Amino acid sequence: MAGNGNGAKRSKGWFGGRDMHGFLHRSWMKNQGFAAENFEGRPVIGIANSASEVTPCNAHLGRVAEAVKRGVWKAGGFPLEFPTMSLGEPVMRPTTMLFRNLMAMDVEESVRANPFDGVVLLCGCDKTTPAQIMGAASVDIPAMVVTGGPMLNGKFQGRDIGSGTDVWRFTADLRAGRMSLEDYMEAESCMSRSAGHCMTMGTASTMASMAEALGLQLPGGAAIPAVDSRRYALAEFAGTRIVEMVGEDLKMSKILNRDAFENAIKVNAAIGGSTNAIIHLLAIAGRMGVQLRLEDFDDLIRDIPFLVNLQPSGEYLMEDFYYAGGLPVVMKELGDMIHQNAMTVSGLTVAENVEKATNYNEDVIKPRETPINVGAGTAVLRGNLCPDGAVIKQSAADEKLMQHKGRAVVFEDIDDLGARLDDPDLDIDETCVMVLKNAGPRGYPGMPEVGNLPLPKKLLEKGIEDVVRISDGRMSGTCFGTVVLHVAPESAVGGPLALVQNGDMIELDVKNRRLHLDISDEEMEKRRKAWKPREPMAKRGYARMYIDHVLQADEGVDLDFLKGSSGSDIPRQSH
Repeated sequence: MAGNGNGAKRSKGWFGGRDMHGFLHRSWMKNQGFAAENFEGRPVIGIANSASEVTPCNAHLGRVAEAVKRGVWKAGGFPLEFPTMSLGEPVMRPTTMLFRNLMAMDVEESVRANPFDGVVLLCGCDKTTPAQIMGAASVDIPAMVVTGGPMLNGKFQGRDIGSGTDVWRFTADLRAGRMSLEDYMEAESCMSRSAGHCMTMGTASTMASMAEALGLQLPGGAAIPAVDSRRYALAEFAGTRIVEMVGEDLKMSKILNRDAFENAIKVNAAIGGSTNAIIHLLAIAGRMGVQLRLEDFDDLIRDIPFLVNLQPSGEYLMEDFYYAGGLPVVMKELGDMIHQNAMTVSGLTVAENVEKATNYNEDVIKPRETPINVGAGTAVLRGNLCPDGAVIKQSAADEKLMQHKGRAVVFEDIDDLGARLDDPDLDIDETCVMVLKNAGPRGYPGMPEVGNLPLPKKLLEKGIEDVVRISDGRMSGTCFGTVVLHVAPESAVGGPLALVQNGDMIELDVKNRRLHLDISDEEMEKRRKAWKPREPMAKRGYARMYIDHVLQADEGVDLDFLKGSSGSDIPRQSH
């Protein structure tokens, strides 16, 4: 049983005592109407619920929790729901990434401090999924992810539209005069028309898929629409299964090994997943003590077929992906390219999970023999502009710009970008390279999704749809374009990006994995000596702690003191 090292359930340390402490723990819990039998050795299952009305993607998770509870009760367990911090991507400012690590701390300490033998993690919105996994991983008890599921396809003027992806398109069309304000306003109601997270292959769908690929979510769970009855049936089964996992002592450390992370990296390439998965997987691996390198996200995928035809890299949406067969089909198609014997929360291996998967729409999920592309996932770049690495999502980039040399147009921060972007006198054309500084983990702080810089109005009016853009920030998984991200070290700590000046020539060569600032080493050193750091953007509180302790993009942007685990030992008695 999951416990305190001697085979006993952890919950016995709270509810098993025949002393004052046991009396207090049981007595106060009984004021909710729980019968005495629930405290007599039943596995206690925590249900970590990130539902919040300011996290629209997760607002429906209360109903998912009720389904999980049904399964726990049915299996003879004792379910106890508790709230966690919630990170609402569409609403929260300045960026949810600033608070991912805080949410992970909340989950970790809540799980460790309470009488849980196992835990079910209810999540969905972008950062809620990795945050809950990171927190639970640092405790290492039996745990399972149940995501809330994607929204139904958006419907606008007779066609499907995708959350995020079409926001960028519509906004560009509005700024260029190709779309009326009336249509623009109508589209916002047509895009988000049901409970759930983004239905494109953005970060929310990607991380739901990563949870499944890692073996932490039941087969097929990533793609079921939020309002589909089958999601609630699966949640009920998850409740039953977590009780069994406690009996099997199937802890996270028995699932999240190197093979599981390699599977996730390869699956992310096959689905055209978000670049944000790189940062989150590196952070989760750091909690588990599994060695991952940034290069793994390039080296491991060179031969991986790109199979899933979803926005932003394709045509369809998550609802279509589910009807086509979902992630089990993708993993079955990958076959011997992934570790088939990897263990999962179902109690079965990957191979056993996907054995009966059937592809019902080969236009949505391409067969391995006829992929959309091969090796079109993440490319990891190196060079004097990014000595610790940078990334580009090849499937979302313009092939014509993958090898490019252009003049830098530099924006010192997001405020400078906003002030000058549409200035008619901005000296920019389609051959230029847009550079944004101070968007990294420390500089913003929080590494926001601003890397997909909007194009200047003067370029949009010329019909230009893409230029090379470089920053130390991130971009939404719903975005597209030739966008170089996660430049490390970031500009705020004196990385080479901080030294770029207007007019410098920058070379991007994705094939050869190179990003180069075309100045001499002597000039680079001269600029470095003259560079002065900015004052931190925060003086106190969590944001200041974050600035002082956050790691760089190539290390997962976790806090330096959170790497590793504190385990599941039962804390001292309360008083």
